[in-house]
Amino acid sequence: MEKKKMNVILIISDTFRRDNLTCYGGERVHTPNLDRFAETAFIFDRAYCMSFPTVPNRNDVLTGRYTFTYKPWAPIDAGEITLPRCCGEAGIVTQLIVDTTHPFTPGFNYQRDFAGWEVLRGQENDRWKTSPREVTLPCAPQKLRSPEGTMVQYMRNIADRKMEEDYFVARTMAAASDWLERNYEHPFFLYVDTFDPHEPWDPPKYYVDLYDPEYDGEEVIYPLYDKCAFLTAAELNHCRALYAGEATLVDRWIGKLLERVESLRLMSNTMIIFTTDHGFYIGEHGYIGKSLITPQYHQALPLYTEVAAIPLLVYLPGVGKSEHLQTLAQSVDMMPTILDFMGVKIPETVQGKSLMPVLEGKTANIREVAISSPTISAPNIQVPHPTSRSSITNAEWMLIYGSQVDKIEAPEVTQMVDSMMRRMQTLEKGPIKPELYHLPTDPNCNNNVINQHFDEAQSLHAAYLQFLESAQVPEKHLQFFRHI
Repeated sequence: MEKKKMNVILIISDTFRRDNLTCYGGERVHTPNLDRFAETAFIFDRAYCMSFPTVPNRNDVLTGRYTFTYKPWAPIDAGEITLPRCCGEAGIVTQLIVDTTHPFTPGFNYQRDFAGWEVLRGQENDRWKTSPREVTLPCAPQKLRSPEGTMVQYMRNIADRKMEEDYFVARTMAAASDWLERNYEHPFFLYVDTFDPHEPWDPPKYYVDLYDPEYDGEEVIYPLYDKCAFLTAAELNHCRALYAGEATLVDRWIGKLLERVESLRLMSNTMIIFTTDHGFYIGEHGYIGKSLITPQYHQALPLYTEVAAIPLLVYLPGVGKSEHLQTLAQSVDMMPTILDFMGVKIPETVQGKSLMPVLEGKTANIREVAISSPTISAPNIQVPHPTSRSSITNAEWMLIYGSQVDKIEAPEVTQMVDSMMRRMQTLEKGPIKPELYHLPTDPNCNNNVINQHFDEAQSLHAAYLQFLESAQVPEKHLQFFRHI
């Protein structure tokens, strides 16, 4: 008898914090659809982003390679062997449906090997609409990350929005549902990528009112990435409500996509993965943002748990129950896992690990440490910047570690966050010291214990150095990581 053909749906929701979900201990944000999905999914309790942020993450996902060790925020390389290419060569229909525009802007070409692709225009600073020429900002411009650039463009892009169905995540999930109706009878890989709940946070008011109904101040929907002291306590709390409302909006429309999957009777032969690229600070550690981007300075921030730890839910057909897994999993594992599930050969270029042996109960562990990091090595990097710190964890301990240069020099031009060229004028003048946290007793990294447990820091550093050597990071960069 012919083996039943399998499908995969990969859903990435940008900047979706792990603690939005009840299965990860979240209590504040309403996500009933993803909570219901988690009831029959494998829940990876120790999943971490690898290459940070948006575009390097998508390179991880689509190539299975350790992006942060060899390239920054940049177009996909011409020679990369990609996930959709491997699927297509095996006779699987591949489709990309996305409103996260950064990896698919002209020249970036991450849609390259998909049989079909659809980009829903207008997110963030997407140069889509040119009118109305005059727009009203939602708050004082000095509170916004890019008032004259991103915010003006965004307000033009949404000027014609009238109802919830016009929101980006709604349009994206509706497009994915429509595609499934037309293509479900042939083996497929469907990749759905929404930028929500990334800023700007502007869900319908009835979602925000679930969390902060009495607020009557300014709407800081795309805050400056900075120390959060520029916000009042009420404004910061409202930022949390805006983000939570956006996450609930995302949950509703992912729920509608999952309903379509069920109505098409695809649950019996379709793996469904839900994950994100990274989290976001909304007051934790004194910051709002995931890096520092102000008119005065631009630098990376440490990737503590709120940013580095990510949700990873995997529905495997035929299992029918939920299980929490303690395996260290990373975004780079998506490509080999999907290919393994679909019976497609994993190319030798892939560096990530298939999670299928874990999902099938054959092993409990695929790596000793998980590493989350901005780019630390690339042809255009002369000296790895010490504020671009890596997080190295073995699930018990997390080491925050940056390159050991003598001092923070004046800065290189960078494209580390979005695709705008900036100089790394830093708030921290150094030297940048490593930090160590004991996750079982301090899960959110508030008590640095490196002085008390330096041996643990040394052990994690040794694992990190071994990882960089195995990834063939050039010595001109590696020399700055040899000591702690």
